[in-house]
Amino acid sequence: MNRTLSRVLWIIAGVLLIIAGVLCLASPGVAVESLALWFGLAMLFSGIVDVAVFAAGQSCMAGSGWFLVDGILTILLSLFLLFDQWFTALTLPFLFGMWLMFSGITKFANSFELKRLGIRGWGWFTVLGLVLAAAGFLSFLEPVAGLLALSILVGVFFLLQGIASILRGCFSSRFWL
Repeated sequence: MNRTLSRVLWIIAGVLLIIAGVLCLASPGVAVESLALWFGLAMLFSGIVDVAVFAAGQSCMAGSGWFLVDGILTILLSLFLLFDQWFTALTLPFLFGMWLMFSGITKFANSFELKRLGIRGWGWFTVLGLVLAAAGFLSFLEPVAGLLALSILVGVFFLLQGIASILRGCFSSRFWL
């Protein structure tokens, strides 16, 4: 996989996550099952992109191990969401919070590796990692939130994850050694 393809895939993943976020915000009364399906599909694509980028660029990309960790965790959580939607409806706030926390922590840790390597733009990943991890933690505080609040939270979190993915695409030329 070349640099351009990885950039394009990250940007596509980001756009899909942002579209999912906008859909959640535009229709806050959406059913939890439908929300879980969109959430699972967007997460699955995002995780596959991270793993594919790692596989193609592990020897020549800074911080690629963190992309693999983030991708695997995202794929595992997405499969759980897609194959057990009834359970997902009951546990969505917890699953969502775990994903955001793990993803935020990996982005935060990756940012310091990027800093150590002298890559410009590392601070964006630090900030986004902290915001995503905090958002994940906050989702644990109110697990019984109504569909309206959950839909709005999910929409905002999708937007944040989409922005993070698009930033990866925009800054990806700086990751290659």
